[in-house]
Amino acid sequence: MGDLELRLSEADVEEEWKTAFHSDPSEKEKCYINVAYPYPSGAMHVGHGRTYIVPDVIARFWRMRGRQVLYPMAFHVTGSPVIGISKRIARGDAKTLSLYRDLYKVPSDVIDRFSDPLAIVDHFSNEYQRVMSRLGLSIDWRRRFTTILPQYSKFIEWQYSHLNGQGRVVRGEHPVKYCPQCDNPVGDHDLLEGDKAEIVRFIFVNFEMDGYIIPCATLRPETIYGVTNLWVNPDVRYVKADVDGIAWLLSREAAEKLALQKHTVAITGEVDGSELIGRTVSHPLCGSVRILPAGFVDPDMGSGIVMSVPAHAPFDYIALLDLQKKGEYTDIEPVSLIKVDGYGEIPAKEAVIRHGIVDQHDPKMDEVTQEVYSAEFSRGKLLARCREHEGKPVRVAREDVGAVMEAEYGSIWFYDFDQQPVICRCGSRAYVRILDDQWFLTYSDLEWKQQVHDQIEKIALVPPEVRAEFDRTVDWLKDWACTRRVGLGTRVPWDPKWLFEPLSDSTVYMAYYTIAHRISGIPAESLTPEVFDYIFLGRGNPVNVDRTTLDALRSEFLYWYPYNYRFSAKDLISNHLTFQLFHHRAIFPDELQPKGMVVFGMGLLDGAKMSSSKGNVFLLEDAAEEFGADTVRMFLVGSAEPWQDFDWRNELVSSVRKQIERFIGYIAESGGVTGTTDVDAWLSSRLQRRIAKMTESLELFQTRQALQEAYFGIESDLKWYRRRLPAGSPGGAVLGEVSDAWVRLLAPVIPFTCESLWREMGHDGLVSFAEWPAPDQTRINPEIELAEELIVRTIEDIESIIKIIQVTPGQLTILLAPEWKYEVFRRVAAAEDKRSVTKELMKDDSMRKRGKEAANTISQVIKLIHSLPPQLVEDISSLAPDEYEIFTHAVTFIEKEFSVKVKVLHAEASGHAKAGMALPFKPAIVIE
Repeated sequence: MGDLELRLSEADVEEEWKTAFHSDPSEKEKCYINVAYPYPSGAMHVGHGRTYIVPDVIARFWRMRGRQVLYPMAFHVTGSPVIGISKRIARGDAKTLSLYRDLYKVPSDVIDRFSDPLAIVDHFSNEYQRVMSRLGLSIDWRRRFTTILPQYSKFIEWQYSHLNGQGRVVRGEHPVKYCPQCDNPVGDHDLLEGDKAEIVRFIFVNFEMDGYIIPCATLRPETIYGVTNLWVNPDVRYVKADVDGIAWLLSREAAEKLALQKHTVAITGEVDGSELIGRTVSHPLCGSVRILPAGFVDPDMGSGIVMSVPAHAPFDYIALLDLQKKGEYTDIEPVSLIKVDGYGEIPAKEAVIRHGIVDQHDPKMDEVTQEVYSAEFSRGKLLARCREHEGKPVRVAREDVGAVMEAEYGSIWFYDFDQQPVICRCGSRAYVRILDDQWFLTYSDLEWKQQVHDQIEKIALVPPEVRAEFDRTVDWLKDWACTRRVGLGTRVPWDPKWLFEPLSDSTVYMAYYTIAHRISGIPAESLTPEVFDYIFLGRGNPVNVDRTTLDALRSEFLYWYPYNYRFSAKDLISNHLTFQLFHHRAIFPDELQPKGMVVFGMGLLDGAKMSSSKGNVFLLEDAAEEFGADTVRMFLVGSAEPWQDFDWRNELVSSVRKQIERFIGYIAESGGVTGTTDVDAWLSSRLQRRIAKMTESLELFQTRQALQEAYFGIESDLKWYRRRLPAGSPGGAVLGEVSDAWVRLLAPVIPFTCESLWREMGHDGLVSFAEWPAPDQTRINPEIELAEELIVRTIEDIESIIKIIQVTPGQLTILLAPEWKYEVFRRVAAAEDKRSVTKELMKDDSMRKRGKEAANTISQVIKLIHSLPPQLVEDISSLAPDEYEIFTHAVTFIEKEFSVKVKVLHAEASGHAKAGMALPFKPAIVIE
């Protein structure tokens, strides 16, 4: 650390920040950023760290740029997750107790209180605030709230009074994810497993056998015309059931699911799957087919019985082939019913052969299946055996055949998840249930969708390519079940037996942040919808709250709103991030719509996705204790851009700590240095460019690129500067200039270290509020930078040559390109078509006289220009550096570097064979 001793610990700095980031309206331009608030049901891990630290870097950056910055935080406790956790703890669930005791390190006496879900909320919301403060998040904690506060519930009631009044909340019948144990619909946040599972709508194709319906769930009803057999798992015990008064045969799991989907189901008997093998079933659209054995049939998927279409389903084709290889069922042939460009008569067979599939266990089977299904759906047409559907595109026939089956052949629709299992946080299995008195948000409304599409066009999105994903989400969103019967949260004012579910009460709370610290002192019963109408919409004349208070609330809201940027994970585009656009569009006027969003990538731990429930996490507080808060921050900021996935690896984090120690050392070595040196102007010019590039990067939310410039870029410049100094020289006063700017540049990333350094350097106040460095254009010197770049590249070339020839040089000669080669360089650089430039240049008399030498030079220059950064090419062309003067001035330095005598010559004055190799900005080097 040099002679510098950091006297302020992280705890000391944290204490100084305690109220520093309270932010109120001022005459400054505002910058309001917010991030998806956490659900405090467990300890924070390093994945959470990136989520909240990146916005903090941006907040600190704009605060130093002179903006009035608001970065608030709250805690989302709506729903049933903590209730499920408390139930599991109350019944002594070993896995849950181990998670909270061993991973989250909750003291036993505190766990004993976790049978009360509110105790979980209180404990972890306080823990979150403590750990966030420990990591230096510059949050205005006055605005903290939880989503079960009475005042917040009144805010939610106000929001839904508008949505309900606009007809955007309706009662209806709809399939939902449902936990029988909780007797409650569940959302993604309520699930331990299967949070990505989607509800899929199948149709049951009803085959008949001995008076029983044998249902097969399919997404492709049009393929009924190509069914050759059914698949039954011989090791499964199936059930006979009375379904709506009709005798069915299916898996027990399917019967239980049907009972949740508004069907009357009674089990009447059982039958082993092995007893069904070889039996014959029939359907009017395909005739009679046999039941074949298949161990791959999962009783928990569909009906537990599968219809087989081997011509068009690769799994069916390869499974049938596996049986036929044993000499069984050799009389069954695939039946083709779809013609598709790019495939022959049997698409499944062709795809299996093309991909070299050996058997049904080949890991490529899913890929092959998707390939065939996609090709048939996008460009397939039905053949003559499909009767009146002949010639129809598959995408059309699918709907038409499904409608015929439902109308004429007794088929019903069946809902299931596209992946299993789906587990509620209470530990119980979740299913699809159809509720007929549920409340729904009408996200299917085409007019509402179009309003959101129009709004998406106006929003700044980072990265820009997520715009397409937002638009896709808006297009496919269906009506959303917005209420639950059990959990924490706000009751539906017009139907109090229901509560708003977590994703539905977290859509416009960004507006609530603006007044949260002021409204908490107003009794909840006074907060009528009319009060919020006045605060947020400027309407009406409420009498429940005095006008002075109301005007202050509205004034604060209007100062901060709309928010500038919202930060959240990319997996929330499919729900929360898009939902909030719908709700803002429905409630707020044009001028109060969201301005921008930054979408995060995912967090990995040693290459695997982080998951608290699976124990694959590294706690954020543990990371701060082991490595230091600034090390954690710098790693999370520098490991990837915000929208990219990042991978936490302890060995890489350790190297970041060494980088911070080097930074402290550089600042220590620069203290008190005076005077000037020949390379000061170069270092000062480089600093201005680093400032400009980091500033631009942070404006674009490129936090990793910003750190590359502000840390590694400046460190690299300082290393070269030190290398260029004469022996024994401590450098010039420019080092103080660099240090002063460098500490401010890194303050958003490693604020604890920079606050301490700022104090040690003799500055008053907090660096968190110091003025952000601005590049001084008058100190940018392209000529000096270009000259130094030439020296750097030449030194690297010399080092490479010495490494290759492996000799100790006795003399080193640098041969410089003549002016006519610079003219070639300029003309090649300016040419739009580099392919024809040789021909054009050789038309010139002066070039033609040089013959082959000119042609070779043009070719070499073209290669050189392709290898150089475009800006460097432009600088070389426009500035025309005097290479002789540059190298003559640097001879002493080069001789010191290589301990050898150095000569600088014009190539044309040398008779050496290598002289002709000298090019602009790339001298020929002779080592003897």
